Parts: sequence; structure tokens; C-alpha cells
Amino acid sequence: MSRRSPPHPRRQGPRPLGLHLAASLTVLLSSPAGLQSLRSASPRWRPELAERAAALARDAASVPADALAREVDREMRRRLDRFLTGLERYRHHPYRRDVADPEPLWQEGSARLLDYGTAETPADAPPVLFVPSLVNRGYILDLSARKSLVRWLAGNGVRPFLLDWGAPGPLERGFTLTDIVAGRLCRATVAASKAAGGRKLGLVGYCMGGLLALGAAQRQPECFANLVALATPWDFHADDKPGALRTAAFLGPFEPTMRLLGELPVDAIQTLFAQLDPQLALKKFSRFALLPEGSPEVEDFVALEDWLNDGITLPSAIARECLGAWYGQNETGRGCWLVAGRPVEPREVELPTLVVVPAKDRIVPPASANALADAVPRAERWTPSLGHIGMIVSGGAEQRVWTPLRDWLVAHA
Repeated sequence: MSRRSPPHPRRQGPRPLGLHLAASLTVLLSSPAGLQSLRSASPRWRPELAERAAALARDAASVPADALAREVDREMRRRLDRFLTGLERYRHHPYRRDVADPEPLWQEGSARLLDYGTAETPADAPPVLFVPSLVNRGYILDLSARKSLVRWLAGNGVRPFLLDWGAPGPLERGFTLTDIVAGRLCRATVAASKAAGGRKLGLVGYCMGGLLALGAAQRQPECFANLVALATPWDFHADDKPGALRTAAFLGPFEPTMRLLGELPVDAIQTLFAQLDPQLALKKFSRFALLPEGSPEVEDFVALEDWLNDGITLPSAIARECLGAWYGQNETGRGCWLVAGRPVEPREVELPTLVVVPAKDRIVPPASANALADAVPRAERWTPSLGHIGMIVSGGAEQRVWTPLRDWLVAHA
């Protein structure tokens, strides 16, 4: 008698699940109330939609009230069913990440340095150190067999190293950004350079990792051949200062938790991201429900969603620096951010520098990232028509980002 393999455990995400369910159900279940508001011509809080609302009200007035109410209720239920179907389809999907991390060539605490060079990587391939954010796991750069920037580079003339920060342990919970930049990152740089035979490294930072890379480039310029900042914020008040201040204020209610645990919990961080678009879960899981089974898009969706929900905590002192000092006080944009007592100054960077500002970024406003390109002398700037995550894993990423990035790294090695 054959034994059935155990089912995959159901996923916890999208995290925090209760928040996403509440936001989505609030939108859908408020439809009958919205219909009444439409009929009563209640005040509009979106003036730019006034013309469309008036046209909709005229159309609604031409239909019997009971019939319209029944159709609204039917459509509300249909959309709710589609959203929940997509949600459960994701939570039960059998896909699991289909690539394994390379063996670390250096490790310190929770941090690991991964070498993606292979036997096929040319001996003279320029070595490049990738520095991801501390907020999300670094394997967004190695998401899956189909969507891996670092594996693609390894097969196309570059030797990538990835600094995987890992989840903070007891030691890291006491860290500041100085411990990260002047400590872990600097020592990982030495280890990567040694593995590359003492050659200078390309240095690529993604999102928050770009700020960490900038600090390292200023401290160890002799170790690097160039600097690349991908979707990296700098002036946190350039686009929406009130929004940045709201983000900083978000930290206050979690202070007791951070003092108790020594870290900002994952679901707190995910709640902050959810505020960027409270209806995003409703939209994307409704679309996911309609994707044909077995299509590559299904596994790509699940792979990315798994990464989004595989968050890690942020040590309390680092959370205060990132949310309070960066978002609240704009210490980076004002030239006041210190690493080991020294201001991080983009104008001091003399390395060949590339700043990539995705034009459709909703996580790092382009104005914030453009400020970094303006601040680094002679920095080259690209503005691909992609989003913050899309620049790394979307269908257009290879053509618009990966290939030109490879060419640039080789030319400036």
C-alpha cells in the first residue's frame, strides 16, 4: 500500500492576514452603503472624480432601485468569492522555492556571504558584492530558477556575492546601523575581496541596502571598483514630507513591544507596507484567482508572494534610526546621518556610480532616489519604466535592468 506524502503546510500570509482580510472586506461589504451615497449625491471628497460620479449617478437613476440593489449585491458577492478563492489558492499552492542557497564562504552571527560564481563563470569575471535591505530577505535577488538576478549574472560574465543578513538573533538585536555598516558589511567586504583574489569589488545596494552600501563605499573606497544604488532612497522628504512623518509616527505605538523584545515584529513592518495601498491584497489575489493553472505566472506569483511574507524582524535601535531618523528627521537628505560618528556624504564618493531610479516605484518615491543621483558627483542615472520589485523580477527586468547592469559592471570593473 503506497503512503501519501504529507500535504504542504498552509501559508501564514499574506501577512498580517487579519489586516488584509479586514481591509478587503470593508471595501467590498460597503458597496450597498456606497450605492445609497451615490443616490443621495453626498459630498465628494475626490474632486477629480466628480464628472465620473455624476455620470454614474445618472446611469443609476435610470434603473429601478430594487433591481440595481440586487445587481450590486450580486457583484459584491462575486468579487468577494473571487478574492477569497485567490487567497486560498495561494495559501494551499504546492510550490516551494526551487533553488538552494550556495554554501556560505563567510559567516558571522546571522549574516552569511554567498558566492554565486560557478564553474562556468569566467576566471576574469568582475566580482560584485550585492547588499540587500535589512527589512526583507536578500533572496529577492535569487527568487527562483526563473527569476534570479544573481544566477543570471553568474552565467553572463559576472561573479556575484550576496550578503544575506539573516534574521536577527540575540546578538543582532542590540545592533545599530553602525554595527551593520562599519562592522558586518565591512568585514564581509574583506571576505569577498579575499575570495576574489584581492580584486576590487563592484558594490550593488538594493533599496535600503543602497544606503548601507554608500556608507561602506565611503569607509572602504580602496576595496571597490564602482557603486550601484538600485531604488535607493536619500531625501525622505523630497516627495511627500507629511507621509514620511506619518511613517515615523507609526513607530510610537510599538515602543513598548520593541523595549520588551528588542526588535520590531514582522507583522508591524508588514502593516507599514500595507498602508502604501490598502487595497493591494484585494486586487492582486482577485487577479491571481483567474490565472490558468500550470502557467508560469502562477508560480511566479507564489514565489514573489512567499518572499513578501517571509519577512524578518528589525532590531529596535535600527528601527528607530530608519523610521525616526530617516523618515522623521530626514537625516540622510540633510547630511546628518552618522556611521561610527562620521557623516555619510554622497559628495565624497569618487567611485564610478550608477543610480537606478525605477519610474514606477511606489515604495521609494523617484524624487527621493533622484536626490541621491543629484548628490553623488558625476553619477550616472537610469530611470527604467518599472516598479520597485519589478526592476528585479518582472518580465521586463532582464532586458531593461539585468543586461544593461551587467554591461555597466563589466565596463567599470
